[in-house]
Amino acid sequence: MSNTRHSRDDVVAAALRILDEHGLPDLTMRRLAGALDVQASALYWHFPNKQALLASVSDRIVARAVLEDPADWRDAAAAQAAGLRESLLAYRDGAEVVSSSLALGLGGRGAITGLRTAIARGGFDARTSDTAATVVLHFVLGHVSHEQQRMQADSLGVVAAEHAITAGDLADTTDSFSDGISLLLDGLQTRSRVSRVASSPTERARP
Repeated sequence: MSNTRHSRDDVVAAALRILDEHGLPDLTMRRLAGALDVQASALYWHFPNKQALLASVSDRIVARAVLEDPADWRDAAAAQAAGLRESLLAYRDGAEVVSSSLALGLGGRGAITGLRTAIARGGFDARTSDTAATVVLHFVLGHVSHEQQRMQADSLGVVAAEHAITAGDLADTTDSFSDGISLLLDGLQTRSRVSRVASSPTERARP
């Protein structure tokens, strides 16, 4: 075993490589230690357990997103969702890693923070912005998880050749993703308009 001292970033980078090459089930502390040529115990200088490691991996995946920042809140929220989807798709099992870390309240918080900030620019209150961001995030994670499961099944030959993923299928999933995000944002915008009408002085004055 090597005596080289690896940094926390080195460990996360190696974990991402294993994740991408072998998938989440094979991302074990033993395999990671072997990849870094250290004893498994050396990893615990940086991470107390595997969940903490996956939280950092999740943060790194989310931070990978390259995001535009349009002025319009709808465009900004859609850009956040699209950027997150791309970052999740960049790594095998990316959606599963981020989803599990978020469920445990550990990593990946940057995903919902960006969505919440974009939505809040539409003038929504904090509770509505938080709820809407959570709904959009769940849609993104679910959509990408489905995409990645299909791609993995295809690569393993589980899917029959006539049903294998094509370039056209990938374009269709991108379109369906965009349509889904638009539907969610349309609903949020409609709810906002209804609330404003209901709370207007003219509407309240009606018998």
